[in-house]
Amino acid sequence: MPRPLRVEFAGAIYHLMSRGDRREPIFLDDEDRKTFLRTLGEACEKTGWQVHAYCLMGNHFHLVAETPQPNLVVGMKWFLGTYTGRFNRRHQFFGHLFSGRYKSLVVDERTPGYLRTACDYVHLNPVRAGLVQVDAPLSAYPWSSFPLYVSVRRRPPWLRVDRLLGEHGIQEDSAKGRIEFQRRMEQRRSEGESPEMLACLRRGWRLGAADFLQRLTEKLGRRGQAHELARERRETDTERADQIVQHGLQEVGWSEADLARHPKGHPHKITLAHKLRHETPMTRGWIAKRLHIGSASYVSYLLVRP
Repeated sequence: MPRPLRVEFAGAIYHLMSRGDRREPIFLDDEDRKTFLRTLGEACEKTGWQVHAYCLMGNHFHLVAETPQPNLVVGMKWFLGTYTGRFNRRHQFFGHLFSGRYKSLVVDERTPGYLRTACDYVHLNPVRAGLVQVDAPLSAYPWSSFPLYVSVRRRPPWLRVDRLLGEHGIQEDSAKGRIEFQRRMEQRRSEGESPEMLACLRRGWRLGAADFLQRLTEKLGRRGQAHELARERRETDTERADQIVQHGLQEVGWSEADLARHPKGHPHKITLAHKLRHETPMTRGWIAKRLHIGSASYVSYLLVRP
């Protein structure tokens, strides 16, 4: 049976989760966790994602992310693949780090309350796992976005807090508002969560109002969904990457013919290759062809060459 299609559309919100292969750890120490968050930030820079909540556990992670462009699949491919490569190189491992497909539950982006439900579930995950002592505040767990909600220190630019605060009835990201958010979350912690909602978040593929499925059907269309979404995503990513190339050519006064004429390892081509890898999810093969560098493997060599 073919795998179900990923639901992708501009402005979609997802609860994402992926476990380690054979449920083994995906973080061996805090340095790995820092690398994961740094890689997540790079993925957000490439794709435009906005993160509403995250939580890093021992053998899995949770992430609530909004995608202004329909680029979940290409973004997750880069994100998980890049973190796997960095993890393996650091620990001298090889092979798969994550187990199978990542879970993606699409969250009703229009009806109030569902984003809050997903984010609260993520922020309370350390409590359910027994990683926060009974007498310790929820913010004592350092590897979720919750401590960043109650303090503006070290808050990364890709973490968006206003929407979740608003769903909690907090209109301003102020000291007073952050104290109120913490109070509300501690109250949620003491109340627990309904088994029905937990089952939906853990095993469902969508979370929303009664008409959410109908709205998804109308938004995506019953036929041609895979082709249309893939085409839209490719066009968006390709246009952005091509704009970077055109701007780079203008900076040095090159034409397209000059790009083909200059050597494969020309410094300006290397600069453009670095920029494309840093700011877009385009593959090394695409970069090699677009910049007339030769092969994907040669692009890899140029990117790591001192």
